[in-house]
Amino acid sequence: MTSNNYPTLPPPEKDLNESEEAKRYYSASQFQLIWWRFKKRRIAKIGALVLIIMALSGLFAEFFGPYTGTTRVSESVLVAPQIPRFCNSEGCTLRPFVPSTISKRNPETLRMETKVDPSVRRDIYFFVEGEPYELLGFFPMNTHLFGVEEGTIHIFGTDSLGRDLYTRTLIATRTSLSIGIIGVIIAFILALIIGGAAGYFGGWIDYVIQRLTEIVRVIPVIPLYMGLAAAFPKEWSSSQVYFAMTLILALVGWPTLARRIRGKLLSLRGEDYVIAANLAGASPSRIIGRHLLPAFSSYIIVDLVISFPYMLLSETALSFVGLGLRPPTVSWGVLLQDAQTVRAIEQAPWLFIPALFVVVAVLSFTVLGDGLRDAADPYQV
Repeated sequence: MTSNNYPTLPPPEKDLNESEEAKRYYSASQFQLIWWRFKKRRIAKIGALVLIIMALSGLFAEFFGPYTGTTRVSESVLVAPQIPRFCNSEGCTLRPFVPSTISKRNPETLRMETKVDPSVRRDIYFFVEGEPYELLGFFPMNTHLFGVEEGTIHIFGTDSLGRDLYTRTLIATRTSLSIGIIGVIIAFILALIIGGAAGYFGGWIDYVIQRLTEIVRVIPVIPLYMGLAAAFPKEWSSSQVYFAMTLILALVGWPTLARRIRGKLLSLRGEDYVIAANLAGASPSRIIGRHLLPAFSSYIIVDLVISFPYMLLSETALSFVGLGLRPPTVSWGVLLQDAQTVRAIEQAPWLFIPALFVVVAVLSFTVLGDGLRDAADPYQV
């Protein structure tokens, strides 16, 4: 005769861990699941880290740079990049330095040539006092991350007016990234409102919105920018041109995302949970924001992130050809205006350094968008 009074054995530790992991998984919110999947995408995390570094370096550009964006050094016109060193003919030190560098015009070719005196050391010091500036536009400071006590240091070289290209590139990073971010946010809000209304309500509202979207999409972009650039008053400040440029890029960037949102809402508005929410008395804005949009958040995230490089390239290209921002505003496109000629390619190839920042930013946004798309896909592991 068998007895059923045997003591109950505790479940194996592995089973306990699996049950806790399953409980944690099924009780997590959608954003927690996206974050857990995103942490497994190493390339996407690298892209996000690069963008964070670029954003911080642009935000505190005057601190990270040894000069301000308008400082001119007449003895350092079109100076080649100065690479920090630790050794020269006199020996090696633990403190980095750059050799003495000046520019002189060749009397025969009339070209600006860089003269380097390797025997003169310009020691690099950190957290030095230099030219005053306003951190974040509000806090007066004069501390720079690095600098030299005598002479000058230009690790990216200088432009045709003797201005430090490294500092100006960091300032341009802040301008170009802020235009992309603000422009995408404005376009995203417009797309959510317009596309959400068209997809959810349908009928004549959808018809009117779709005709408006088609009108915006068929407007030729380059002639539009040319006309608007010519319409900018000459007396406008750089800040006014900056905000006008951002608004223009946003107003022509919303139709694609709006049509995608509209198509998804049309296919989902007949689902049972949408009908149940409607019968429960939920408002249209709540149904769209809490039930419909999260159902295809992966599409929205991908389109939103991919729109960033589009905005960056649009601003850079327009400023490069003189239709966007203009000096004294500093952006990647404005800096690349100095690299339009064959003379720049031959004599000062370092003027193309801002183009490398454009390429890195676009690639980082692309891999970040791919990682977020995979993380937001519920069928991805």
